[in-house]
Amino acid sequence: MASNFLLLTVLLALITSPAMGSDPSPLQDFCVVDKDSPVRVNGFPCKDINDVKVDDFFLAANLDKPRDTMSSKVRSNVTLINVMKLPGLNTLGISMARIDYAPQGQNPPHTHPRATEILTVIEGSLYVGFVTSNPDNKFFSKMLNKGDVFVFPQGLIHFQFNPSHEKPAVAIAALSSQNPGAITIANAVFGSKPPIAHDVLAKAFQVDKNVVDWLQAQFWVNNHN
Repeated sequence: MASNFLLLTVLLALITSPAMGSDPSPLQDFCVVDKDSPVRVNGFPCKDINDVKVDDFFLAANLDKPRDTMSSKVRSNVTLINVMKLPGLNTLGISMARIDYAPQGQNPPHTHPRATEILTVIEGSLYVGFVTSNPDNKFFSKMLNKGDVFVFPQGLIHFQFNPSHEKPAVAIAALSSQNPGAITIANAVFGSKPPIAHDVLAKAFQVDKNVVDWLQAQFWVNNHN
């Protein structure tokens, strides 16, 4: 009997574990962020429903306006609308972003640890791709034109690049988390604080330590706003 109970417990854990890989489902209509609460939870505590206002669900984000893409070395600008900017998103498991690309600009290889991303091109064209996890590391890529849609699975390294030398590009992305997070690979590896030991990185990338030192000395800019 005990062994059967243990087996059932393990099976239930395996069945339900995928549901824990993303934001939990809401248990009420909404849970607007209470920014003044001292309570610390996985997410944000709810504001009293009597204090909720319509502007908790609204943001004058000006997503119709072009963003500055020239102050970033990668020549792109990600304008993310997540729960920190729009408190009504709390517990709803969704966010969005406008991404502007200068000619030859890119949103460099990065991951979203808590979200799948679906992206549509609004202006211009983009070369996009993602790489699967070990051991295959299979690379999927596609050239997207205006109106095309592409999905990047949760947690996988992906990128977007504007191949045009003359025209900018714009995309809108939706993400399956109120706070998807972003880890830009080069920034995280070579721009960490404090830095990762160059012995570790030299061995990992099979390059000379001087190359690692040079990369760590670069100014790694965040293109997310």
